[in-house]
Amino acid sequence: MIYKGVPGMTEPTALPGLPGRLLTDPDMVVACSARDFAKIFNLVRSKAGIHASRIARLCDLTPSRVGEVLSGQRQITNMSVIERVADGLRIPGHMLGLAARAWEQAGVPAPRRPQTSTADDVLQLPSSDGLPSSDLDDILAIAANTRVTPSTLRSLQTSIEDYWRRDDEHGGEALRPAVIGQLRYVLGVLEDTTDPHHRRTLQGIAAELARLTGWTYFDARQHSTARTYFTQSLRLARAIDDRTFTANVLACLSLQATYQDRAADAVTLVRAAQDAARNDGGTPRLMAMLSIREAFGHASAHDRQGTHAAIAEAQHHFGRIGPADEDPAWVHYFDQTKLTVDTGIALGQLGDADAAEPLIAQALRSEPETNLRGRAFHSFWLARTQPQRRQVEAACSTATEALDLALAVDSPRVTGHLLELRHQLAPFRTFRPVIDLEARLAEATG
Repeated sequence: MIYKGVPGMTEPTALPGLPGRLLTDPDMVVACSARDFAKIFNLVRSKAGIHASRIARLCDLTPSRVGEVLSGQRQITNMSVIERVADGLRIPGHMLGLAARAWEQAGVPAPRRPQTSTADDVLQLPSSDGLPSSDLDDILAIAANTRVTPSTLRSLQTSIEDYWRRDDEHGGEALRPAVIGQLRYVLGVLEDTTDPHHRRTLQGIAAELARLTGWTYFDARQHSTARTYFTQSLRLARAIDDRTFTANVLACLSLQATYQDRAADAVTLVRAAQDAARNDGGTPRLMAMLSIREAFGHASAHDRQGTHAAIAEAQHHFGRIGPADEDPAWVHYFDQTKLTVDTGIALGQLGDADAAEPLIAQALRSEPETNLRGRAFHSFWLARTQPQRRQVEAACSTATEALDLALAVDSPRVTGHLLELRHQLAPFRTFRPVIDLEARLAEATG
């Protein structure tokens, strides 16, 4: 069945929640497309008979917040709240510009949101009918205890550093629910914070959590959802005019574009990142990282001259790093080993295996053993260069190591790359090491 008035859109599968006729209603389709939640909630009330108090319970919101949305006094723009509305009312993800929700598969219940201590999530009420909304909000506000202190801010910032370390060592799949939960908590606290210094710090923390969430989805090859969180991070950074972090998020989007074979977009995004960082006095380390990201974009487009120019620029910036530089914490990872391996990867993308292979091998010897995901990714690139140098057995051995590491951290990004490696090894498909690698990949990927 085609959506009435909306060509090319098919009717969503009927699920417990909103009636199918409402989900196909042209007004509902338009409201969802515009993320007009005042209109959505009014349609849910008038055409599905679901009262505001029940909307609040289903979506883990306070009744007063739903009332403010219904009256147009408040908007919903927070991605985590939008996801709660989608899951609570069973609105298919694509209607709100989200990835498909887990419950859209037949028989899978809507996911329960992790409990946080924001005012919206403290209590799961069996019924709010007959309860005065103002009194209920007072109770929830007391229970939330969202007063911000310097100690709170330091704790949140420290937790981000720990999240990144754990992401490197164990991958982001298991980490993601905790990061999303903390992002939701920080955004909730932000709503109740009036101190301008604390608000700015909280927005910066939220930007970092949104970027980390996007990164975990990127590593899972869920590019649409990753882009959504990267964009949310970008908006948060721009709201406080944090130009260096804006550059960081743009660099993430550039890397994602490289992976999606959008080389021109990748170069445009990273050049915008360079402009943002340069206008805020970007440190040499940051500028070196951004130059390498530009090299990736040029290499993806097979632009040899552009790639080598960007690599030379990265090396120039890196050579200017001094002990007094005040680098942002999130760029500390870009050290000599990372510069070496990324240079090798860019050259490998160009097909210059003779130059790439020794650089990647050298970096792997220096890389921390605990950085499992990074070692998995870099081992893949080493394996990719080896067949071009007629080192087929070595390529199979390296690819097997990369696969073991990728499975240990549950990185679909690396596993997907290894499946692509089979095309390079096709001319050697009768060679025993290649046969064994094929069998191992088949076993690992089902």
